[in-house]
Amino acid sequence: MEELRPNGQRAKNAMLLIWIVMAIELVALISKCFQYNLLQTAVNGGVITTDEAIANDTTEQTIAILYLIVYIISAVTFIQWFRRAYYNLHLKTEFLSHSEGWAAGSWFVPIISLYRPVQIMRELYEETESYLTEKGLNIDDKLKTNMLTPWWTLWIISNILGRIISKYPTNSIDDLINSTIASIVLNIIGIPLALIAIKIIKDYSRVEPLLIENEINEKQLKTTEPLVESNLEIS
Repeated sequence: MEELRPNGQRAKNAMLLIWIVMAIELVALISKCFQYNLLQTAVNGGVITTDEAIANDTTEQTIAILYLIVYIISAVTFIQWFRRAYYNLHLKTEFLSHSEGWAAGSWFVPIISLYRPVQIMRELYEETESYLTEKGLNIDDKLKTNMLTPWWTLWIISNILGRIISKYPTNSIDDLINSTIASIVLNIIGIPLALIAIKIIKDYSRVEPLLIENEINEKQLKTTEPLVESNLEIS
């Protein structure tokens, strides 16, 4: 029989990377605000020096590259945690809706990626709570699903807005201003999105060790049962 696999370090890695992504979001937000002010200066007939323009472009490019690298790493660490959590639950529950592989694959399949990851996350919460409650383990209010809807709503909005920005033309100053405003909104959305994602991981990672604890207790119970039966036969 397969054993549950530790997932605590993966949860820490995922949360750390999301914190870093959020920090870069804040830096990007400040940078975009500076860019917006430069563009407004140009629109209002002000003078922008070549050094200011170059500095702004360099800053924006550096932040964009750094954000992309950290974002990809963060996505990998989150999916690793998510898949391991669903794998562990599969060992304890026979009737989950999807295979463990879908916890990773569902993020990359068009259309399905719009709804299946949050379905799996909700199932992860609900089935884990159901299993632990059935085993008589008290988990208090740690696995409430009320944060899943705002988390997924912000995720969908940020993805749609990100796609719009990536395809938005930048042929004029007005285009640049509109794109900059949209980017500022995207950065603002990214902050609560990151905080909610961290809370979701943290809440589940506080409860998941109880699955392992229960497994250990069940194994100990099974090893003591033959000894009890043997003593009864002797007596």
